[in-house]
Amino acid sequence: MYFGHRLPSKWVFQGPKGLRWAFGIAAVVTEGIQQLNTLPGLSENPSAVGLLKGEEQQVPIATSTVHRRQYRTTRDAVIPIHKMIRELESQGVVSKTHSPFNSPIWPVRKSEGEWRLTVDYRALNEVTPPLSAAVPDILELQYELESKAAKWYATIDIANAFFSIPLAAECRPQFAFTWRGVQYTWNRLPQGWKHSPTICHGLIQTALEKGEAPEHLQYIDDIIVWGNTAAEVFEKGKKIIQILLGAGFAIKKSKVKGPAREIQFLGVKWQDGRRQIPTDVINKITAMSPPTNKKETQAFLGAIGFWRMHIPEYSQIMSPLYLVTRKKNNFHWGPEQQQAFAQIKQEIAHAVVLGLVRTGPDVKNRVYSAAANHGLSWSLWQKVPGETRGRPLGFWSRSYRGSEANYTPTEKEILAAYEGVQAASEVIGTEAQLLLAPRLPVLGWMFKGKVPSTHHATDTTWSKWIALITQRARIGKLNRPGILEVITTWPEGENFGVTDEEPDPVTRAEEAPPYNQLPPEETRYALFRRFLSHCRDEPEVESSRMEPHTTGRSSYRRRRWIKSTC
Repeated sequence: MYFGHRLPSKWVFQGPKGLRWAFGIAAVVTEGIQQLNTLPGLSENPSAVGLLKGEEQQVPIATSTVHRRQYRTTRDAVIPIHKMIRELESQGVVSKTHSPFNSPIWPVRKSEGEWRLTVDYRALNEVTPPLSAAVPDILELQYELESKAAKWYATIDIANAFFSIPLAAECRPQFAFTWRGVQYTWNRLPQGWKHSPTICHGLIQTALEKGEAPEHLQYIDDIIVWGNTAAEVFEKGKKIIQILLGAGFAIKKSKVKGPAREIQFLGVKWQDGRRQIPTDVINKITAMSPPTNKKETQAFLGAIGFWRMHIPEYSQIMSPLYLVTRKKNNFHWGPEQQQAFAQIKQEIAHAVVLGLVRTGPDVKNRVYSAAANHGLSWSLWQKVPGETRGRPLGFWSRSYRGSEANYTPTEKEILAAYEGVQAASEVIGTEAQLLLAPRLPVLGWMFKGKVPSTHHATDTTWSKWIALITQRARIGKLNRPGILEVITTWPEGENFGVTDEEPDPVTRAEEAPPYNQLPPEETRYALFRRFLSHCRDEPEVESSRMEPHTTGRSSYRRRRWIKSTC
């Protein structure tokens, strides 16, 4: 490989193993590796629709009649939607009807420019009985996929999966809609109805289980397989495709990807078990212009929010933008909003690649937490022997809720630690050991199971904090004490370390000026703890002054506690 020279954009190097490499990126094309989209039975029809074999589906029926008139649709959508309805009618997906029900069409433009025929079933959804089943949580699927630490991936997206599921005749009238004076209804499962994702996911899952599909992850009609070799992934993907085609589903060639070392699944780029923001998403967000109204601001927040786990202190950065979207506030785009808008685009452009979840006795899991004026932030890091720096597994943040804004600074710090422990447990499980940082001696109270006499949070809240943190904040072997207890009892002036190779000093209390001699900008960090004695008819008060300072973006904020009297 040559460095320091500008090479042609189409310059390709072929390695001895038959891999073709594009300069500056990972292998993009592989020779000698069969791709899943070459399998027989895949469709090249962009409007392909299957038909699930078996009985027509009985679905919940509305408890009362809902009739809503069609509202005006976007002019650009009229011709595409008209063609779509004609085609769906020819495929048996919709048919003309006369029904007391009616819901308005709500066309949605896809990212690639095509239109999706959805119906506004919000009113119908309100009177539809519930279902107990649910689709999986996307975040949990991502955590599970991370834990596989795979080298190769393949994805399969079923074509028009909802439209492949036939409905029982008595269930169809409630889904009626009107287009150009003609009323239609769905003979198949419609898009926009609240139970469609759950029903679709369950039926695909059942088909895969009956066919004894190899290990995979499924989210409704999106499926991913993985493995350590391309051949392993190809065989897994081939088996799943055969099962789905045999069940009656249609699969388009263009929606089958892999085997590949890098792939997109559920909007996230995956490589070596790590989550990344796709380049096209980064380019789209960084090219956005400043919003001019609340609706545009909400759209921007929606585009950014999905990637918040890659961005430290997301909530604090975005708080000026959330402010202008509140109902009670008029839209005003000022310097604070512009600064937040520019900063978050920079953060997205340089977003952190989240590491894969590793397990084992040598893995060290560390939670960093901090409480600021506008909210809480915490992050989870992992480190194994041989690594000089840990890898981030995620960043979280949120604003204060309800009475939390009135908590004492100590309570806010404990709340941040509590939230950090909860988030870490969701990522690495409840059995993995955690180290809390920064190591605040004040949290040592929790390991004594006592609630301070002066506090704002309720006793129930304190009990909840104590139970979780003392249970999960451990270091080393299971019979060793909790990390915060170790910090509290560590000898004065000595460095604190998790192991001999990781010394980490704890800042101890030291004398500071009386409160009335503190500079104005530091008085807001003074904490009055208790009355000690009376002197000259004036109470002597023990206080603590908290000095926040940052030691770098990845290490978050640390706190130094100083004792003084006044």
